[in-house]
Amino acid sequence: MDKTNRNAIQSTTKVLKLSNRDAGNAAEPAPDSTVKPTDLAAGSARDTAKTAAGLGADRDAGPVAGASASPGAAIAAGPAIAEARERIARPIRSFVLREGRLTAGQERAFRELWTRFGVNWQPGETLDPQALFSGGPPDLSQPRPITLEIGFGNGESLATMAAAAPERDFIGLEVHRPGVGHLLLLLEQQGLTNVRVLRADATALLETGLPAASLDRVQLFFPDPWPKKRHHKRRIVQPSVVAAVAQVLQTGGIFHLATDWTPYADWMLTMLDNANALFENCAGPGQFSPRPAQRPLTKFERRGQRLGHQVHDLIYRRR
Repeated sequence: MDKTNRNAIQSTTKVLKLSNRDAGNAAEPAPDSTVKPTDLAAGSARDTAKTAAGLGADRDAGPVAGASASPGAAIAAGPAIAEARERIARPIRSFVLREGRLTAGQERAFRELWTRFGVNWQPGETLDPQALFSGGPPDLSQPRPITLEIGFGNGESLATMAAAAPERDFIGLEVHRPGVGHLLLLLEQQGLTNVRVLRADATALLETGLPAASLDRVQLFFPDPWPKKRHHKRRIVQPSVVAAVAQVLQTGGIFHLATDWTPYADWMLTMLDNANALFENCAGPGQFSPRPAQRPLTKFERRGQRLGHQVHDLIYRRR
């Protein structure tokens, strides 16, 4: 064997070892090993996962004969593989953070008002909704009804509802900082004390962050419809979320949804009507509800009306 071929084989062997180390693969079977059907199935599953992660299914085979390979390329592949694995395991979100710049007023709101109205919550913690408003141990003999609004946008409709119902407390949930800052300013300007604000993933909060039967009402107005079929898995209204809302609502509590996207309205109606062991459609099975007076027109609703979209309200009562 000449020196050139020997160096090429050594280089290829080193690349394969580094690649297998980074990918966490087990040692390859000996050349005379019998390949079992289960091995083929495992390999197929691995290749499918790699394809979904944007990696070539033939990566484990190493460089093709005669191709030059650099050990540095294999070393660099380690972070790429780790990132791909993280992407596979990452939970599906119903939102994408596309934030604009904060105004000077919104920046001031975060500095000066968050400690008054904001709630710092981390997944794994359980909030006591009554204690958020009492400033101390809640008076359980006279609990106040609490509404959770998921995705309050710029907060104007939430502030309007809170001002109109001082006997009720409101928890507003939003991930976009400009909207949160805008609501904080509204709370300060209007002197409202019955609103608390969280920046968190609604699904995580519903599933682990609230005690059972701790809310009187949950509101979900004009969530992202994710209209493309391949994105339907990102819609927040899913059977698991419906069950999580039922868990945190008291018996007789209300789940109120609204959308100006008719296909999404039909999706919501199907999801909630199918959960008839948990919820009762206040308008009757298969029916939408008229907009109640206590729900003010939102920015999204006004925009939808200008575009000729029909707005659908869905109101369900917890059984």
